[in-house]
Amino acid sequence: MTKINGSNAQWLDESSLPPLITAAEQLAVDEAFLNEAELGYLKNPVVRTWQASAPVVILGSSSQLHKEVNSDVCAKRNIPVLRRPSGGATVILGPGCVMWSVIAPFEDVPTLDAIHAFMLEPLAAALSEIGPPVAREGTSDLVISTADGVKKVSGNALRVRRHSVLYHGTLLDSFPLGLVGQLLQHPPREPQYRMERQHDKFLANLSIGRKKINKAVQTAFSAWTFRTNWPRDQVHRLVESRYGQSDWTERL
Repeated sequence: MTKINGSNAQWLDESSLPPLITAAEQLAVDEAFLNEAELGYLKNPVVRTWQASAPVVILGSSSQLHKEVNSDVCAKRNIPVLRRPSGGATVILGPGCVMWSVIAPFEDVPTLDAIHAFMLEPLAAALSEIGPPVAREGTSDLVISTADGVKKVSGNALRVRRHSVLYHGTLLDSFPLGLVGQLLQHPPREPQYRMERQHDKFLANLSIGRKKINKAVQTAFSAWTFRTNWPRDQVHRLVESRYGQSDWTERL
């Protein structure tokens, strides 16, 4: 098994990416690396974080647009809606919400439960060292305890192929939580611990800053080797064929 939290993990230096890279391109970066891992070209896990420059709605690969998104509100506010390659429910990204990703090759891909534990437990531990205590909850959430109960700070999703895994998710840090309820409907499925709470009552911010979040992600996966090259041509093709196309986003 490839060691995600071993010394072979590489940190993708954000400065190597174009400064005005779009959210669609960022989604394509994750899938491009996944394709390289599946084909055997990616020998070491790639770990990275990124942040959208403006609000954007991101559907899961099987999310139904009309059931999860307030499309009229998004259209009026010129907020784009995109679809990612992984499962899970719809999320909103933007300033104050850090996305983290791990793309890893495997000789034999573990079970889903093992992958969730493999990814989330070291990240929860690393975040707890520099901020409020973070714990796993539900299938793939990270939470903190507040005076108003347990609240979600991170939702995560994965795409598993025969010899590779993409695991990525959100880390809420200073995000305007009220925006979530304006742009998204109540999810069609929810973990038991949510207890039917509305978005702004269910979510919370870590409030530790991007620099500390980056350090926690690097620490969780021992990603201290820097990488600056990335599959530019493949990213361009994926945006043109998928992530930049409305028929991909609106297919469900």
